[in-house]
Amino acid sequence: MWKYLLVLAVLAIGILYATPNLYGRDPAIQVSGTKGASADLSVLDKVNETLKENNITVKSSALENDQVLVRFTNVEEQLKAQDILRDSLSDDYISAINMSPAQPDWLKDIGGNPMKLGLDLSGGVHFTMEVDMVTALDNALETMEQDFKSDLRGEKLRYRSIRRVSGAERVQVIMRNDDDKDAAERFLKQRYPLYNFVDDSSNSLAFFASLSDQKFKEIRAYAIKQNETIIRNRINQLGVAEPNVQQQGAERIIVQLPGVQDTARAKEILGATATLEFREVDENADVRSAAQGRVPPGTEVIMHKDGYPVVLKKRVILGGSHITGAQSGIDEYSRPQVSINLDSKGGAKMSAFTKRAVGKRMATVFIEYKPSGKKDENGKALPPIKVEEVINVATIQARLNNSFRITGIDNPAEAHNLSLLLRAGALVAPIQIVEERTVGPSLGQENIEAGMTAVVLGFAFVLAFMLLYYKGFGLVSNIALASNLVLIVGVMSMIPGATLTLPGIAGIVLTVGMAVDANVLIFERIREELADGRSPQQAVHQGYDSAFSTIFDANITTLIAAVILFAVGTGPIAGFAVTLAIGIITSMFTAIVGTRAVINLVIGGKRINKLSI
Repeated sequence: MWKYLLVLAVLAIGILYATPNLYGRDPAIQVSGTKGASADLSVLDKVNETLKENNITVKSSALENDQVLVRFTNVEEQLKAQDILRDSLSDDYISAINMSPAQPDWLKDIGGNPMKLGLDLSGGVHFTMEVDMVTALDNALETMEQDFKSDLRGEKLRYRSIRRVSGAERVQVIMRNDDDKDAAERFLKQRYPLYNFVDDSSNSLAFFASLSDQKFKEIRAYAIKQNETIIRNRINQLGVAEPNVQQQGAERIIVQLPGVQDTARAKEILGATATLEFREVDENADVRSAAQGRVPPGTEVIMHKDGYPVVLKKRVILGGSHITGAQSGIDEYSRPQVSINLDSKGGAKMSAFTKRAVGKRMATVFIEYKPSGKKDENGKALPPIKVEEVINVATIQARLNNSFRITGIDNPAEAHNLSLLLRAGALVAPIQIVEERTVGPSLGQENIEAGMTAVVLGFAFVLAFMLLYYKGFGLVSNIALASNLVLIVGVMSMIPGATLTLPGIAGIVLTVGMAVDANVLIFERIREELADGRSPQQAVHQGYDSAFSTIFDANITTLIAAVILFAVGTGPIAGFAVTLAIGIITSMFTAIVGTRAVINLVIGGKRINKLSI
């Protein structure tokens, strides 16, 4: 009895959680708050009023889980509404387009949701982005140089110069005397154990510092992981539900944005690599001479956005990596501004500098890396072009801390875009879009229809073969096969991170063929037992028992292969592995336990002389 109940319970749960897929999805827009804000009834009223003023037909709108969800009858109305809401909502809210499940509320209450569809089925845009590791290394060496200077000043160890060696991946430190040189080298070795330190054979007061292999690996791994995080933040600002961001190889990141058709906007936000630096203005420099290339040591000329040169000290007071928040707004004179929030380390750096620099001028430098559009002989994208521009020069009136603001911005739109990029984060290394693919909604629908056709045809041919070859037992096998498909859909719907892709459908088609393997083994063993003169009841019992170990071994080896594919594969391979692994597990249950229960229910405890096999 407990086996019957187990089979019924598993089937009931599978059917229940597969049911949401029958209701389809509505094109929808999801409005949610940023920086801890939540949508309320006033936001819902504003969204409804805005869409009504622009003659946008809405299927329904409601406040769900502190988010506004607006459903539409077609994709065209959805995309039109997205453009309108993006311009009308404040920075505190973002609108994300998605396909919202249309199942009843009672199914939602028990966690019943349809399967998530991959990019190839739902439509959208696919980017392959490459991280510029050369710039990541340059930034690390520049940071090393600045850290050495501040650390040795803090230890009151006097140095003559600390500079990066031209054309080499190391920094040279020259001290004033032997005692300071020994003390500095000892201090830095203790403080930076992952750096390599060697004496300069040509100068007894100097030594070199370089990155160890372990440190370089750390920089590479951090650049990838931090860029992944920043890209996800930018996607949140872009407004996309259920994106897919994952590493591919050592230097590339795959970004898939289901439902996005505005590729220009996506490239603008994802491809932009912008940050800020705060530098001290050299008050003693002759601007006219500097503009002609004669600059004092330790300084450089960067053009102001209004077209005149500004002489800045090379030492960076604060970099964009310390920025934790940015908000555009209007100052007391109705001019655009961006309010900046810093982390604790950045706030300490800004406070320490401005404490001793009251009355001096500080420049805000906007840095952007633009794709070069060129490739080397191996087809790899060349490093992007670094573009620097001074957007603001201000006199420090008082000591600054974790929060301050920058002005001198031309218009509110520019302030909004700058705050968006800064709020998303500063990249450790620039990224370039090296590949772009767009899948339209109609193509996604064609993929679904083609995949379903393959499943139906494969299912129909297997059903026909089993029914003709194994007669009554073939019918039982077909019932198990149908139950297996339902269970696969149910399990895929229950797993939060599972996504159905076109290769995933291929995995289901393969599972349809593999699912009857176990029954073929069992039924052939039953035929052998009958040929040896055993009774029908004994033949069924021996057939299931003796075939079990063979079935188990065969499926376990295939399952191991599927797990490895999922662990090391990306994209299509992982999608195929997921459905294959789920199909193997469910097919073992339906083919062994399920068919045994049905056969036992029909012939168990009965005197029969012949089996329909």
